[in-house]
Order: sequence, then C-alpha cells, then structure tokens
Amino acid sequence: METENILSYKIRGAIYKLYNDLGPGLLEGVYESGLKILLEEKGLKVRRQVPIPIVYRGIRFVEAYRLDLLVEESVIVEIKSIKELAEVHHKQTITYLKLAELKLAILVNFNTNDISGSIFRKINTKTS
Repeated sequence: METENILSYKIRGAIYKLYNDLGPGLLEGVYESGLKILLEEKGLKVRRQVPIPIVYRGIRFVEAYRLDLLVEESVIVEIKSIKELAEVHHKQTITYLKLAELKLAILVNFNTNDISGSIFRKINTKTS
C-alpha cells in the first residue's frame, strides 16, 4: 500500500483533472463518480459510500454515516459542491477520521472558481 502522502498527491491530481474537465457547480454525486473513475484509472482501489459504524453505549449504529470515497482503505475523500464550506464540514471530516480510525482525509468543495483553494487535508492526530 502506498503512503498517505503519495495517495494525497494522486488524489489531488485527480481532483484538478476532474474540475478542469467538468467545471464547478454540479451535484456531489457526479464528482464522486468521476473521481472514483479517475482514481481507479491510476490503479487505486476506491470504494464509494462506505458506511462508518458507530458504537455508543454498546449500541451499534451500522449505517449512521457514509464516507463519500475511501481510497486504498486509508484515505477518506469528502466531496462537497456547495456555496461555501462551513467550519462544521471541517469538523465533520475530522470526526469521520476518528470514527474510521484513519490518519488522512481530503475535504474538497467543487463549487468554486478556484479549486486550489478548496482542497483541504485533514489529519487525525489520534492515530499512530
């Protein structure tokens, strides 16, 4: 398996390509499908809409949340296509990392005039 930094580089490259090909403002599902195709073309294993189980007080909520994309079982990609990311979107991505017990996530908002300013790396500092 490739390191998170190498995966991050490949994911960012695919995000730029997809944005340049399709432009801003489409539905999130379009970007999710397109990004999955581009990443698989790079030879990466990608899963869509991966459930994150939550256990609280012994009760398991199997499908409480879903990750947009999970790349190589190690990097979460959260896709938005909204006017503006709010602080809650960043916090939610960090929470996903903690629940999935992973180290790296990429949060991207495709509804922008400048994709380079709309890609954010999120790190879970609670992993080894």
